[in-house]
Amino acid sequence: MKILLTGANGYIGKRILPDLLSQGHKVVCMVRDRRRFNFPVEKFKDNLELIRVDLLKKETLKNIPKDIDAAYYLVHSMQTSSIAFGSLEEESAKNFVESINKTSTKQIIYLSGIANDENLSKHLSSRFNVEKILGSGKTPLTVLRAAIIIGSGSASFEIVRDLVEKLPVMVTPKWLNTKCQPISIRNVKEYLVGVLLNEKTYNKIFDIGGPDILSYKEMLTIYAKVRKLKRFILVLPRLPFELQGSIYWIYLFSSANIFLTKSLVESMKNEVICKNMGICEIVKITLLSYEVAIENAFEKITQNDVASSWKDALSSGTLEQNFLENLRVPVHGCLTDVRKVEIKTDVSKVKQNIWRIGGKNGWYYWNWAWKVRGVFDKISGGVGLRRGRKNPTELKAGDALDFWRVLLADEPKSRLVLFAEMKVPGEAWLELKIVTSRDDKVYYKQTATFRPSGLLGRLYWYFLIPSHAIIFRGMAKRIAGY
Repeated sequence: MKILLTGANGYIGKRILPDLLSQGHKVVCMVRDRRRFNFPVEKFKDNLELIRVDLLKKETLKNIPKDIDAAYYLVHSMQTSSIAFGSLEEESAKNFVESINKTSTKQIIYLSGIANDENLSKHLSSRFNVEKILGSGKTPLTVLRAAIIIGSGSASFEIVRDLVEKLPVMVTPKWLNTKCQPISIRNVKEYLVGVLLNEKTYNKIFDIGGPDILSYKEMLTIYAKVRKLKRFILVLPRLPFELQGSIYWIYLFSSANIFLTKSLVESMKNEVICKNMGICEIVKITLLSYEVAIENAFEKITQNDVASSWKDALSSGTLEQNFLENLRVPVHGCLTDVRKVEIKTDVSKVKQNIWRIGGKNGWYYWNWAWKVRGVFDKISGGVGLRRGRKNPTELKAGDALDFWRVLLADEPKSRLVLFAEMKVPGEAWLELKIVTSRDDKVYYKQTATFRPSGLLGRLYWYFLIPSHAIIFRGMAKRIAGY
């Protein structure tokens, strides 16, 4: 079968792609930027096709093949900073349906959110609207509505993880008693693949969830039990500024950005419990408990085998989807800090230092200062340092790295280029590489580039020159092995 996979760079898309390929399907991956697609194309070149399509740009829709058998619609804007995300999602869905109507597609599969309450949040309402648009075309639609998805790298799991790991005592609002039905990412994948071209699922909507119905408080408590942590959670019936307070509380103590946090908190007023579980009679799988889902997630984390993460999305609001166009670090109108240190130790160790920068390894010098900068970034609405990195030894273009985004990760040429997602009055790049001089000496070269935005940007740079001189000098020496 020939399958169209939208959102191939997203959390769910990256998870089901190997399953589809292993079943022998030919998969057409739809991406906005080919350079961010890190799946081994050559290994599956006979069954994998990559097309560039932006659903908001109609001229790119012509790239969708006509001989498609089924299409997965895994597009949503939960992390967007745009206040018009609803209209953007609506426009994307309409353009998609218009294009699919011109193909031989027999089924559209859409992963949505459980929407059984009347007063839905903006994001759940938007997903419900997308369902109606996708169902308006001539192609049969299968909708799987999920609650909270639990798996390594999922936004919901990472927020629970951050809160429980960091806060021994929590005073929380009443929405923590709201019930939900979390589901393991493994079960989500099984359902998504199981309904593929199954005529019993055409033009039907199914709720998918795990075997446990829990309150958000119980989810935090069970997580603490699995991790063998003692946590005290007090739920108060009324708190001042409950909604905004909850948003900033979760935002400050988790790795989530402000837009994702707002979306999740606003949705927590809605009970997300399965009412239509008819899918269980069609796709028979073993549902994993919430506790087992957590254990499986940590098994992947421990093995450094996190296939995808919500952090892969461009979620800060500071980057456009074409952010890789910034790969060529500008020169004109920029301020720079350049450090060049001769390497007198094993070059492979220096290369290793470059590739392991950030996350738990830190930034090699004055890590406390980097952490302070991360705190200020969080307070000002930025991403902060808590995003860390997905893998402790590997970096790929598009990866989140603390409050940076990887633009280029050319390991053979020992060159790493980062673009700042932190809140700054301008744009910032950090380039780390190993170079060889004409006399065959090997150097570690580190270049921090800042393109200021007006007078404020220049004042910001000049104010930080003393601290930059200490931090960047020390960082360069440590990476070079001194």
